Amino acid sequence: MPIKNYTHLYKSLEHSKLLKLQVLVLFLTTYIDWVLMPYITKLEGLHLPVLAISFYMLIGATDGLIQPLFKKVKIYKIYLFVIILDIIQMLSYLLSEVNMVLFTYVILTIFTFQAITFEISRIHTIDFMKDEIEIKDYLMLRSFVVSVAIIGGAVTAMVLDYFDVKLITMLYTLGILGLFAIIIEYKLYKKLKIIVQNEDTITQKQRVLLNEKITLN
Repeated sequence: MPIKNYTHLYKSLEHSKLLKLQVLVLFLTTYIDWVLMPYITKLEGLHLPVLAISFYMLIGATDGLIQPLFKKVKIYKIYLFVIILDIIQMLSYLLSEVNMVLFTYVILTIFTFQAITFEISRIHTIDFMKDEIEIKDYLMLRSFVVSVAIIGGAVTAMVLDYFDVKLITMLYTLGILGLFAIIIEYKLYKKLKIIVQNEDTITQKQRVLLNEKITLN
């Protein structure tokens, strides 16, 4: 039965700590952004001209054009940049009490960079995880987690709006959740860095041995 495919994905998740960390990071970051997204969309309509909105859309669409520039980048460096973006996003929440127009521009800028980074990290992560899980299963698991996070975020935003929760209250709550997400991201970053550096060390040793054999011959 097709329903067994869900069980298979769960079992794949159980057997890999690295995969668990990635899924948790993906869920938390997507959920936070999609709770915030409807509010930002409303602020765009209130404070931003169409020209500015279109400009951000154009920048966001460049992810496919710049992918080759990051072909050789180490995957842990991408996640380090993700951590930096999330920290900036959390700090930007304070701007909502100072200048709402500035806050809207800043958060849109962050969202745009996050969208580009999301696509770049997706390509590198798929290649990196091929030894942990089948690529098809990984893509299905990733899509499943993103869908659940988006649905959860959208429903949460609807509930918050229904009960007329203030924007600043919602932002501070997301900030606490974001802090937890950053801690998980840092754990993932450290794990990826160790794996990549170990692989680089092994590769370097193999090159040295190969050069020695060539010299002896």
